Amino acid sequence: MATLPNPLPRLAADPSGRTLGLELPAGRLIDATHDGPWHEPLLWHGEERPAPGAWSATAPARALGLLPVLLDVGGPHKGPQDWELMPGETSYAGDHDAEEVLAGFWEPQGPEWPGLADAAPPQADPDARAADIAEALADTGSWLKEPRLALVPARRSADIPAALGWSGPLNHENDVARLCAVLRSWEDRFGIRVVALAFDQLVVSVAAPPTTLEEAEAVAAEHFAFCPDNITQGAHTKLRAYAEQEVLNKPAWSFWWD
Repeated sequence: MATLPNPLPRLAADPSGRTLGLELPAGRLIDATHDGPWHEPLLWHGEERPAPGAWSATAPARALGLLPVLLDVGGPHKGPQDWELMPGETSYAGDHDAEEVLAGFWEPQGPEWPGLADAAPPQADPDARAADIAEALADTGSWLKEPRLALVPARRSADIPAALGWSGPLNHENDVARLCAVLRSWEDRFGIRVVALAFDQLVVSVAAPPTTLEEAEAVAAEHFAFCPDNITQGAHTKLRAYAEQEVLNKPAWSFWWD
C-alpha cells in the first residue's frame, strides 16, 4: 500500500492553508496518540463551532486528500488529543473483507450469519446528503456538545477512523480498520459517509437507506454485528424494532460502543 501524502504539516507554518489553496479558520493540528506524539499531524480541527456552509466549503481540501468530519470536543472525554488514538496499531481497511468481519462478529450470537444486505437505490447524492447531516449536527440544537470541523488525510470517507487510529470501539474490536472495511462496503451499497466522531460514537450519513422493513432488518443484522451495544444497550433491543426505528428510510445511522 502506497503511503498517502499528508499536506497537514504545511499548516504548521501556514495556519490559514493559503499556500494549499485553503481558507481555514483558527484551528489546531493534532498529533497526540496513546503512545505519544505521532511523526506527523493526524488531523486539523477548528477552534470554534463551524459556521453554516463550512462542510460544503471543504471542497478544495478534498482535492488535496483531506476529508471532512465533525469531532465532538465537549463532554468528559474532551477532544481527540485526549482520545488515546492508536494509529500505530491500525491496519489497512483494504486488507479486510467486510462480510468476513461481520460474520466473525455474528458467530457468537448463535444463528447462522444471514449474509450481507442488498444494496439500496440512492435517494440523494452521497456528498450532498453528508453535507445536510453535517449542517444539522453542527447546529446548536444537535446532540453534539461542541462540534468542530476537522480535516483528515484519508483515501475515502470510510477510512477516516482508521486514518486517525480511532479507539472508540476498542471494547468490541481493537483494530478499527476492520470496521472501516465494513464502512467501505456501506459506502458502496448505501452511499454512507463518515460525518461525525466522538470519543466512542460514530455517525454516518446514508444516501441510499433501505426502504422496506425486510431490507431494513437485513441491514440491522449488519449493525448488530458491527456494534452490538446499539441494540443490546439501546432503546430497541429487538432487531425488528431497531430496524423499523433506526434503519428504515433513515438519512443517518449512529453507533455507540460501551
